[in-house]
Amino acid sequence: MNWQRKVNKALVRFTGFQIERAGKEPSAPPGPEVRPPADPLTDRLLEAPVFLLSPVRSGSTLLRSILNAHSALHAPHELHVRRLKVSFETNLASKAMAALGHNQADLEHLLWDRVLHRELVRSGKRYIVDKTPANAFAYQRIATCWPDARFIFLLRHPASIATSWHEASPDKRTADEAALDALRYMKAVQRARKALPGLTVKYEELSAEPERVTREICAFLDLEWEPEMLSYGKQTVIQKGLGDWRDKIRTGTVQPARELPAEHEIPEALKPISRTWGYLS
Repeated sequence: MNWQRKVNKALVRFTGFQIERAGKEPSAPPGPEVRPPADPLTDRLLEAPVFLLSPVRSGSTLLRSILNAHSALHAPHELHVRRLKVSFETNLASKAMAALGHNQADLEHLLWDRVLHRELVRSGKRYIVDKTPANAFAYQRIATCWPDARFIFLLRHPASIATSWHEASPDKRTADEAALDALRYMKAVQRARKALPGLTVKYEELSAEPERVTREICAFLDLEWEPEMLSYGKQTVIQKGLGDWRDKIRTGTVQPARELPAEHEIPEALKPISRTWGYLS
């Protein structure tokens, strides 16, 4: 009835609550529209940011360290900026921002861009590289926030990822649980690969032929290749939790990847993605 809708509307406006019929699941309020910047030159400080999308334990820390050795690239630790939220404490604040043309998502994008830009400016370099693995779950939002963003997809043998993920915290997850948990990231990266343009890099190839692969990355980013990328260990880049790559960063050389697992060693749950990524015929 019309009067009931009016009462509910008034309740929501003044109390934040609404009346629901008994037994009916409350509907979740729609989120703010996620949209590109209205004025890219004004709304974004970053120029062509680089996002390294990869599953956990896939060599992203190693690649981040290599990229950070380039004079034009600043690749800090995982920043998780997409987890930064903006909220309106009053209805007046919401209306004031709406009058300026901003919704909640717009303001969050401004915040994310500013945080990354500050980090970049402090580094003195030209482009920022963000390698947070969880970004794969929000690739659409990231691509909308930064229309000029560039994407590098880092893959590794799915069974090797799962093994490393289990070895990193054997007290937290069994081998089977590690495989299924890591698979979530792999599927997210694959969805991003299908939806976005970008360069795909395999960890095993990076380990075996670091110069060739880093030259391909530089060409993709329209940068001159620098030999310092292969001696990245001279920098202070050791971070907590590197696992497989700790010794490689200490020595500053890219060591061969662990031997690829045989087909019978690949968990059944990981065989489809292994085929998709070309690790299993």
